[in-house]
Order: sequence, then structure tokens, then C-alpha cells
Amino acid sequence: MTAVLFILLVLAPVALIYTAFSVIKSRSQGKSIKKSVRMNLMVFAALIALISVMSVSVFAADGDDAAQTAETQTEETVAADSGSSKGMGLLAAGLVTGLAGIGGGIAVAAGAPAAIAATAEDPKSFGKSIIFVALGESIALYGVVISILILQKV
Repeated sequence: MTAVLFILLVLAPVALIYTAFSVIKSRSQGKSIKKSVRMNLMVFAALIALISVMSVSVFAADGDDAAQTAETQTEETVAADSGSSKGMGLLAAGLVTGLAGIGGGIAVAAGAPAAIAATAEDPKSFGKSIIFVALGESIALYGVVISILILQKV
């Protein structure tokens, strides 16, 4: 458990900061940053996968510890299932919130400049164009609502 916390709290941010600094260093030396950005994205994806696997295994281990203290075989099975389902529920809630936030960010990134341009050309179109920005933001809010519903079931 201590090793897991050490990796999550220390090594993951250090790895991300190091790769970010390598991108900045490549850019300041006049090199193409495509390779460095690609490496940064691969490190980020690997860390996300590592954190996901570790969080599921930690919650599964907690369920196994609870199952060993149970009196009967039926109680052991129920406790192990509840431990792994709690971990999967927390992972699902995080995934829903993260993906909805990314989707909302992409939608707002596309809609907000268009709304600003439309308002600059015709100030009367502000009300119509702000609706598209609000629709993009609502995607992220729906993700948060679904995440809250998942957390209440866990």
C-alpha cells in the first residue's frame, strides 16, 4: 500500500514534470517538438494506465482483506465482490468525469470563438450564439451528474 501511494504521489508527477521540461528544452534549442510531445503523451498514457491498474488492485486487495475476516464462504464471496465493484465504480466515476470534461472543453473550444466572431459582426446575435457555448459546457455537467450517481451506488 505504501509503495502504491509513493508511486501515485511522487513518481507520477515527477515523470510528467520531467517530460514537460524536455518539451520546453527541445523548443528552446530550436528542435522540432513533435517527438518530445509524442513522448510526453506516451508517458501520460502509461501513467494513467498504471494508476488505473493500481487503484483497481488496491480496492480489490481491500476486498480480499475484508473477505478473510468473514466467517462463512458466502460472506467471503460477497465481500470480495463488493471490494472490486467499489474500485470499478470509483474508476468509472473518474473516467466519466474526465472524458466529459475533455468533450466539453473541445466543444467550448470550437463554439466560443465562433460566438465571439458572430457577436463582433452583429451584436444582436449574442443571445443565439451563447447558446452553443452553453451546450458545450452542459456536456461536462452531465458527466459530473452521472459521476455523482455512480458514486452514490458504490
